Amino acid sequence: MALELSYNVAFHPFPVRPVFFCYPMSIHHPKSEQSFRGGRISPTRRDFYSAAAVLAAGAATAPALSRESSLDQQPLRYCLNTSTIQGEKLPIEQQIGIAAKAGYDGIEIWLRDVERFLASGGKLSDLRKQLEDSRLKVESAIAFASWIVDDDAARTTGLEQAARDMEVVAALGGKRIAAPPAGATQGPKLDLDRAGERYRALLELGRKQGVVPMLEVWGFSANLSRLAEVLHVCAAADHPDACVLPDVYHLFKGGSNFADLGLLAGPKIPVFHFNDYPATPERAQIQDADRVYPGDGIAPLRQIFSTLQSNGFTGILSLELFNRTYWEQDPLEVARTGLLKLKMLGS
Repeated sequence: MALELSYNVAFHPFPVRPVFFCYPMSIHHPKSEQSFRGGRISPTRRDFYSAAAVLAAGAATAPALSRESSLDQQPLRYCLNTSTIQGEKLPIEQQIGIAAKAGYDGIEIWLRDVERFLASGGKLSDLRKQLEDSRLKVESAIAFASWIVDDDAARTTGLEQAARDMEVVAALGGKRIAAPPAGATQGPKLDLDRAGERYRALLELGRKQGVVPMLEVWGFSANLSRLAEVLHVCAAADHPDACVLPDVYHLFKGGSNFADLGLLAGPKIPVFHFNDYPATPERAQIQDADRVYPGDGIAPLRQIFSTLQSNGFTGILSLELFNRTYWEQDPLEVARTGLLKLKMLGS
């Protein structure tokens, strides 16, 4: 018998802006009527998407009030993803120093660099002290555990790796980690409901570690290349911690509609990978290395900011670039330039 996930929808009691929250969900047969529990309505997954769209449309009808209640009241926080400065060529201690000196609020580390630091005799406690002394937060971390794959043995190994990754992130004071579809970028399409079950298992693992895995869109991948797929998996996970890690480049690469970001409540986007892309190469040929500074390309960044504003976004904008021309330049200047361009868009 097919089962359908239920959602609870709550509306803000004041006429400022409708707010959408995902409460813990129940399961019921798709043919059953909507039920009431504790005064809340439990619609089907289809109703979830419809309600989210209505709420997003309602938010757009009151832009002035939205501005007063979201981004203008809570200043944007800016984070440096260390791929921007070709972090693998720099010790993580230098990466932290560059992010702090450039003026970022946080840093998004790659765990491979932490592993290199530990292999050379470094201690996590020393790295955490440097972060604290630099007044930087580990806003997110990049790792590639194969938690979503169909193969049971490989998935078990992937979850074990994810647990170790989360333990390192927690030891550094971090509370989030990227959860891309690593290991499933090629081959057959995954069953999205089963992917939701696997994401739920990852989220439960994260609760034990105090680290939230954010489901990441990967535009080049055979799986989770579009925002629609990621939303489905988040819904199927039936977990209150489910959330999305969008990326401007990946949304374009995978053919997602940027307007669909309006289906997400702001708190469901803890971190947003910000970048831009040029007019050429075309979508089919464009690659990570073609990313450019925000504002230097053709991405609808103002539209994205407006949508985030209406959604009540209070998360982190993380600059993630892989531009080899930038890698040839002084990493501190690259970091400073990227932050300046981010702030110009957010002003």
